[in-house]
Amino acid sequence: MKNSYRLAFLSAFLLWLGWPPIPYTAPLLLVAFVPLLLAVEQLILDGTAKRGRKIFGLAFCTGFLWNTASIYWVYNAISAVMPAYIAVFISLIPFGLAALLMALAFRLYAQLRKRYGLIVSLVGLICFWMSYEYLHQSWDLAFPWMTLGNGFANFHQLIQWYEYTGVYGGTLWIWLCNVLLFLLLRKKLLLKEPLVLPKSIAGFAALVLIPCALSLIRYFTYEEHVNPSNVVVVQPNVDPYAKWTMPITEQVDQLIALSRTKAQSNTEFFIWPESAIPERPPGVNEEEIRSNTNYLDIRQFLDDYRNGNVLSGIESMLIYDTLATPSAQKLERLSKYIDVFNAAVLIDNSSKVQFYHKSKLVPGVEQLPFASLSFLKPLFAAFGGSTGSYGRQAHPTVFYAQSGIGAAPVICYESIWGNYVAQYVKDGAQFIAIVTNDAWWGNTSGKSQHLDYAKLRAIENRRWVARSANTGISAFINQRGDIVAKTKWWEPAALKADINLNEAITFYTATGDYIAYVACIGCLVYLVLLVGTLRRQQ
Repeated sequence: MKNSYRLAFLSAFLLWLGWPPIPYTAPLLLVAFVPLLLAVEQLILDGTAKRGRKIFGLAFCTGFLWNTASIYWVYNAISAVMPAYIAVFISLIPFGLAALLMALAFRLYAQLRKRYGLIVSLVGLICFWMSYEYLHQSWDLAFPWMTLGNGFANFHQLIQWYEYTGVYGGTLWIWLCNVLLFLLLRKKLLLKEPLVLPKSIAGFAALVLIPCALSLIRYFTYEEHVNPSNVVVVQPNVDPYAKWTMPITEQVDQLIALSRTKAQSNTEFFIWPESAIPERPPGVNEEEIRSNTNYLDIRQFLDDYRNGNVLSGIESMLIYDTLATPSAQKLERLSKYIDVFNAAVLIDNSSKVQFYHKSKLVPGVEQLPFASLSFLKPLFAAFGGSTGSYGRQAHPTVFYAQSGIGAAPVICYESIWGNYVAQYVKDGAQFIAIVTNDAWWGNTSGKSQHLDYAKLRAIENRRWVARSANTGISAFINQRGDIVAKTKWWEPAALKADINLNEAITFYTATGDYIAYVACIGCLVYLVLLVGTLRRQQ
């Protein structure tokens, strides 16, 4: 059993080593699960007592170590607003939950092995795993940061075919390579059977190299249709913990000043980061924004840029006479209801103002998971969250400039949802504007991972990404996923680029996460088989 845990630790180490932002190590993911699969198989072949529980434990150990090593930076954001011992406990929740779901996939695989053959069971394992990943982007505890297909974000030249499959194509490829190598090593190491080496190596090499070769061909031959638009992204570098104690007008003045350093007469978009337009809580009243001082200053700034638009993050609110939405809270002193939003706004030279309310809210911080569990609100509030204070909208909103250009206002955490970002593009977005604030995590790998994941959205949709981050890393990413310009961490800056707008729709944009849907159907079929088998045995 000790050897089994050594193999589990080896898998965790390889998964971490292959994960962003470590450069050019992503191919390790193609073999990283093999030690764990061999450890599990050894327990099955030996007929170990209570092997189902032991397999669960091995998989949980691998998942927990991998997640903790890769997203340790979650602790930084939490420890800034609460005591260290509580921060440690809360940080363990995303690590442990993901590991629990991963281990459950292996536990179900062990059940399949009791009743079905190896190949059938391995297909079931892949379906269970991909269904876990889809669940982890769909439910109220969503945190799809560690979806396997994200792992190639730092070696994007090898996954240009994500324009057809999205990140779930990457998850499937990783698992197929791991399973094939496992089958070869199982035969040699565990069953002590001879291998036909040329054929075995050729099969595995083909599965690895053919997708890479096709991707590299696509990467080096891809040409963007020339349709330029001048865009400026701004990085004000405001300490998020001191933001609300700083003079409001000073922050807007800084954003305008930085914008002017890169602005041209033909600049069409100025992208400012998440919550860039400040207002004392609960935020700017959307219905009264045209009389807001910040709005008037921005309009005055845009007078110098006839086709200019400011696309910015903003804290906003709406007031209702009745309980209009589930997230609205009652204002007792006014006998009215209020919704507060982490929002984006588009301001141009007309009187039109467009708003988008962030849809993918961070569990426990921006929303209470499973709203029916209202008794948990005091607990989350005690842990420093703003639970219950943010409203949301169900579907994305494309911002349209007066010139007709469509921009996708993607707010922070939303940029890791491929299918959601693709919906913007289907609705007419010609480029993707990501507004974010990664300063909560400090100078850790979290900010770099978040930037790398934006490259995946560029490839999936073949759209430029203009990324404005409060304290870094702001960047421009082209349609191949190349970072063509970026800022440094923790310094005020502005960048400009002539990006190419695109109206073409990729296969992935049109179809979404179809691979995950098929895997979920497969998962349901396997679960029915398991339940049916259990009933027959009773």
